[in-house]
Amino acid sequence: MNTPVAASTSPRGVYLITPDEADTVRLLARVEPLLANGATWLQYRNKTASPALRQAQAAALQPLCATHGVPLIINDNVALARAVGAAGVHLGAEDGDIAAARALLGPDAIIGTSCYDSLDRAGTGAAAGASYVAFGAFFPTTTKVTRSRASVDLLRQTAALGVPRVAIGGLTPDNVGPIIAAGADLVAVVSGIFAAPDPVAALRACLARFQDPIA
Repeated sequence: MNTPVAASTSPRGVYLITPDEADTVRLLARVEPLLANGATWLQYRNKTASPALRQAQAAALQPLCATHGVPLIINDNVALARAVGAAGVHLGAEDGDIAAARALLGPDAIIGTSCYDSLDRAGTGAAAGASYVAFGAFFPTTTKVTRSRASVDLLRQTAALGVPRVAIGGLTPDNVGPIIAAGADLVAVVSGIFAAPDPVAALRACLARFQDPIA
């Protein structure tokens, strides 16, 4: 098993999230150029896959991420994260307790929590030991059904939490600038990169916004 990649204590950049891809070989071929071109973190997420396919895909992604020095984070599934030696797990509202995940994955694991549009949930998550808090959706998205709409003011209001803030939901190279300017440390992107005509160019465009958000 590959050793998990250590996460920066102050990560900044693109938090890439995999699309629902049934073909593992194709998934790896889509992901690898993005890992090689500056993706900060990778989250494995496949809501349409069977448990066996999720296991196989996560296990295949882990060494690829390790090769490129990119932490692999598993969506929703602490046991799968542990099984493949991932760097951490992302937990939604119904996906379990931060402390329990920390106990299973260890003190250095990246454990993120979805906070939607809730300042209170972000504060509770940070106090419980979350490695980062995620807000969204900021824009309409076809990736998943969303019931909350986060605002840039929420990013400004959470500056004192002391943990990285992740923005998600409909983000593209054309709209991430104000989100980054408001304080997002990481922008989580799925279709804005994977569905782009040139995914590597889209990734680089998002990364460029961290240098000049209002360009």
